[in-house]
Order: sequence, then structure tokens, then C-alpha cells
Amino acid sequence: MRKLIIILGLIGLTVLGLFYAKLKFYDSKYRLDSAKSEVKPTTCNEIIKNGDIIFQTSLSGQSKAIQLATKSKYSHCGLIFKDGNDFYVFEAVQPVKWTPLNRWIARGQDGRYVIKRLKNADQVLTFATLLKMKQVGNKFNGKNYDLTFEWSDEKIYCSELIWKIYQRATGIEIGKLQKLSDFDLTNEAVKKKMKERYGDKIPLDEIVISPEAIFDSELLITVKSN
Repeated sequence: MRKLIIILGLIGLTVLGLFYAKLKFYDSKYRLDSAKSEVKPTTCNEIIKNGDIIFQTSLSGQSKAIQLATKSKYSHCGLIFKDGNDFYVFEAVQPVKWTPLNRWIARGQDGRYVIKRLKNADQVLTFATLLKMKQVGNKFNGKNYDLTFEWSDEKIYCSELIWKIYQRATGIEIGKLQKLSDFDLTNEAVKKKMKERYGDKIPLDEIVISPEAIFDSELLITVKSN
């Protein structure tokens, strides 16, 4: 009888252990599925091409000032490339890096974005040209974000990254270069940000390229707006 009780006890412990393990598995799976759902998959993968340019309204501290100064809805942009089966955005943040497309989109205001493409992309963006664009981009990868928007390669900001990659790899200048003085610097939010960055010595003659200038380029067409 005692032997039978011991056997039944062992069976009970085994069943309980299996139940607990199964419970942990489903709990882990639920938490993993929940984590995955935090970044919603984009439905535009079928129309995206290498070299496309994506725009969003950033939630960064400087976003509002950029929008006010440039009269633009969008304050951040990046270049899309495919790696394997996944799309990434090459962007100038801190530091310059590759960001999975879904995460990039989720980071913007309300998950909204616009994707634009060179009008003659099929003729210009050949395999060799795209490879050259990546090679040019790799020289910027890991560099610091340029908070003072200087026209040098030491540090770099988002629209500058796109402009220089396209210009150096294809010879095409997307967007009109401007000077800092061309922007509307009268708003108080803009003045405050300028004071933080430059103090009393604002380089008004500094060459700049804004996300708005690229967005409005006549060389681009819109392929997706969300």
C-alpha cells in the first residue's frame, strides 16, 4: 500500500510539473506575442523599393522648431533599403544607424509617414548605383547627429544624409540647398532652440538642406502616404 501511495504521488507531481511547464510556455508566448504587437507590421512592403525616401513627424524635442522654421509638416526622413527579407531605414539620429522599418514608423507621430521615390528610379537606381549609395552611406554610419546643422561630414543630420548620399552616388541633387537665414526664425520656440544650439552667434550663412526641401523636390513622386 505504501509503495502504491508513493507511485501515485510521483505521478501527481509529474502531471503538476507538466501543467506548470505548459502554463509557463503559454505565458511566455503570450508575452512574446504582446511584445511583437507593440510594433505593427507595415502593409506597404510590396510597393517599397531600395532607395525610397520616407518622411515622418518626429516626436523629438527639436521637431516643433524644425516644423515652424521650415513651414513643414514633416521633420524627419531616412533612406529605405532591403536586407534579406526585411526593410530598414538608414537615418541620422544619435548616432547614424540602420533602423527596422516598422520600428521607424512606430516612432513617429501617430505612426504616420510618406514614402517618395525618384521619378526615374528604374533607370537611375541600378544595382551598381544602389551599391554605391550604400558604400557612401557606410562612411556616415555611426557618426554623431549634427545638432548645429553644419555642412560638413564630421557630424550629420537626417536630410543632409539623404542629400549627400544621392548627390555623391548618382550626381542628383534632391532638394534645393538653402541658408539658415532663409528659414522663419521669428517664432519663440525656434528662437529658444536656436539660443540653446548657438548662443548669440547664429551662423545665418550656413548651408542647409531641410526635410521640407527634399519632400517638395520635383524629382520625386509619392508612392505611399499613411
